Amino acid sequence: MSEVERSDRVYPERPLVGVGAVVLRDGEVLLVQRGRAPRRGMWTFPGGLVELGESVYEAARRELREETGVDAIPLDVVDVYEVIERDEAGVVRYHFVIVEVVMRYRAGEPVAADDAADARWVPVDALEEAGVGPGVDRVVHK
Repeated sequence: MSEVERSDRVYPERPLVGVGAVVLRDGEVLLVQRGRAPRRGMWTFPGGLVELGESVYEAARRELREETGVDAIPLDVVDVYEVIERDEAGVVRYHFVIVEVVMRYRAGEPVAADDAADARWVPVDALEEAGVGPGVDRVVHK
């Protein structure tokens, strides 16, 4: 992804649509540590922006593969939320509408790639201690 595309995420003209891949396997959930802002260093679901002409299901599967190398089948939308961050002057710096897609694990072990700093399976009962992003625990339990 080019620097121009990345800069379009900051101070956008309109909200950007993103996806999160919610993949559960044997009492664990797949999480990535964000490698860039917003929320750099936080553990969240693998995901990213929906590309033009791509469904949210296609985007979730693509982003999951790009960030972790894991393959899973999209099943349903489990949640939708927004990330809106403003700068000191009150101007919107980031505005993402995130569609969380629950997915059935198929194959692969997570390896951090693309913009993920790390990727791993985290026990569902240990999410509070894992430094997860806002809403991760709530979405997993849905």
